[in-house]
Formats: sequence, C-alpha cells, structure tokens
Amino acid sequence: MRPKLMEEIEALRGLNSVKIKEAHENGEKVVGMYCVFSPSEIAIAAGAIPVTLCGTTQEPIEAAERELPRNLCPLIKSSYGFAITDKCPYFYFSDVLLAETTCDGKKKMYELMGEIKPMHIMNLPQTAEGEESLTFWENEMKKFKEFLEDEFKVEVTDEKLRDAIKLMNRERIAMRRLHKLNAHKPAPISGMDMMVAQWLKGFNVDREEGIKTIESLIEEVEERMGKGIFAYKEDAPRIVLTGCPTGVGGADKLVRALEEAGASIVAFENCTGYKGLDVLVEEDESADPLHSLAKKYLSTPCSCMTPNNSRLDLIKRLADEYSADAVVDLTWQACHTYAIESFTVKKFVEEELALPFIQIETDYSDSDTGQIKTRVEAFVETIQMNKVLA
Repeated sequence: MRPKLMEEIEALRGLNSVKIKEAHENGEKVVGMYCVFSPSEIAIAAGAIPVTLCGTTQEPIEAAERELPRNLCPLIKSSYGFAITDKCPYFYFSDVLLAETTCDGKKKMYELMGEIKPMHIMNLPQTAEGEESLTFWENEMKKFKEFLEDEFKVEVTDEKLRDAIKLMNRERIAMRRLHKLNAHKPAPISGMDMMVAQWLKGFNVDREEGIKTIESLIEEVEERMGKGIFAYKEDAPRIVLTGCPTGVGGADKLVRALEEAGASIVAFENCTGYKGLDVLVEEDESADPLHSLAKKYLSTPCSCMTPNNSRLDLIKRLADEYSADAVVDLTWQACHTYAIESFTVKKFVEEELALPFIQIETDYSDSDTGQIKTRVEAFVETIQMNKVLA
C-alpha cells in the first residue's frame, strides 16, 4: 500500500498545467528549461516561473522524426515532438526557452526549436575542473540574467537572486530528505513513487506549495515507518539506478521492470533524482550570487563533462549510504556520452565497489519491454542468489 499523498502528487502535473495557463493569462512570465544545469534561480529572480520541458513519452516522437533522424536520443525527439505538436501546455505557455550545450544532439535540435520561441543558449564548459571553467560558466550565468532582463523588462538584483537561491535550496533540502528516507532498510517508498515525486517537482508553478507537499509526504512516510509499513520486504535486492534521466510515460519502463522483478530501487543517481540535490548553492551574503550559482551548477556530475570522476564518487556514496546490493545503469539509445561512460562505471562498480552491475540501453517505446523484463529478472535472481550464499 502506497502513501495516500502520492495520489495528490500524481495529480500535480494536470493541476499545474491549469495553473500555468492561468499564470500566463494573468501576465506572469514562464521560462521553459531542459536540463539540470539550468539555473532556475535566475528565472525566479526575474519574476518568472521556471518549468521543466524534457519529453519522457513516446507519443510525440513520430512527429519529431519527420524532421529529426530516427537514430537520435528519445529524450531529444520527445522534447522536440512536444514543441512542434503543441501537446505540452508547459511549452505552449513558455515565453522564452533556456537551452544548454550538454550534447551535440540537443545543440542541433535547439537550432530548430529556436525558430518556434525566443531562446537563450548557455554554453557549457567541457570540463568542470579549474578556475577557467568556473569563470566561463559564471559569465554564462550573467548573460542569461541579462537576456531575461531584456526580454521581460525587469531588473534582476543580487537581493532577488539571494531570495531565489534560498527558495530553491529549501526545495532541494526537502527533496533530499525524501530521497534519503530510502536509506532505511527496508525502503519505505517504492522506486516508482520516488521517481514520480522527484520528477514532478519541475512542473511546480508554486514552489512554496510544492515544498509543503513534499514535506507532508515525508511526514506521512515517517508515520508509516513508525507503524512498520514499508514498500518492500527487508530481503528485497537494493538497487542504485544511475545513468540517463527518467520520467513518467515511457522513460519509466526500466523502473517498472526492476520492481516487478522484486528489486527495490532505493536511490536514483540520475538528473531527475539525487544528482541535482547533492550540492546546495552557497548562501553567503557577501558572495556574488552569480558566482555561487556557477559553482553549484558546474559541480553537476554529468557525462558531458570530461573527466567525470565526481559521478563515480556520487555512486560510491549512494551505494554505501543506501546499502546497495547492485547498480543498474540506464542509457537511452544514441546518448553517446552515457553509453561510453558506462564502461567506466561498470569497471568501477565491479572492481572498486564489488557489486553486480548491468547496463540497459533502450528508448521510450515498448518494443523491447519483454527483452528488458527477461534480462532484469535474471539479474535480480543472481543478486538474490548471491545474498543467500553470502
């Protein structure tokens, strides 16, 4: 039995689609964003509502493939498909779009999408290491601030930025507290529910209400834990899921397959999970807020960075803290950076952490659902056998 509040959280996407329409009609500005590198704080400081636009469903991909190659990442095709079909209210009501140069596929897709709505592109350094990269990224933060000031005819002050930083840090802290509940053995929240709760935060029109909802969910789950109510049995294999972002509607099929096989997904390392929550923005009143934002966002351990050793560090911390029995790596087809980095992750997990590892490469369609189910069931059975032998 799942927490009762999850039904309310699942309804948030539909409810917020109505709220975003009302906000637009009331003259409020909306900034559509596609990546965990996107600084929501700057949009909030400009008086706008930041919303997540990444596509996670198969539905709009057919339309996208009329203009984009078929052998392209499903996240890119889904995102573009929603843009050209007007089936996403969050895109439709976005006044401007924020893009980022995380991968070549996105960069070229953004060229086409930029013909639909006003777009600002933040050029991401190729490495997170060194003062040169930090200075470059801080300058990109400044350019985005100036873009919004020009588009919305507002002034983004340091005071407004600091207030936005505090708000987003509070959201991160609440989401981090929720995620860390699953460090308990057995886990009190299913992987699907955890994924939904964290994924839907990007659609919150009212961030304060979103924070309150998550805090209420934490209270309910803690009460259930006190009564001995958990999502899994204590011997369920505990999985850290790493790799590409997940979401409802097609991008969740591996999560479903693992849970149906009896595994407990206790931690999501990916962009829609813990990756963006791990580091807070410094709230030092004497520091330049753009500098503080640049430091936080540049610390994101994404596979587009080289080297990306911080991803391995995060996987190790999650595996230790959440008592993981195995690591599963999800890679979307044609996501070259994650596909190549999977070799490094596999070696690290098996040799350094001494844990079982499997990579699943797939897309948003259901064409390989049976194959994934078979592979996952065999993997989970192996973990269970190892636990018995240990």
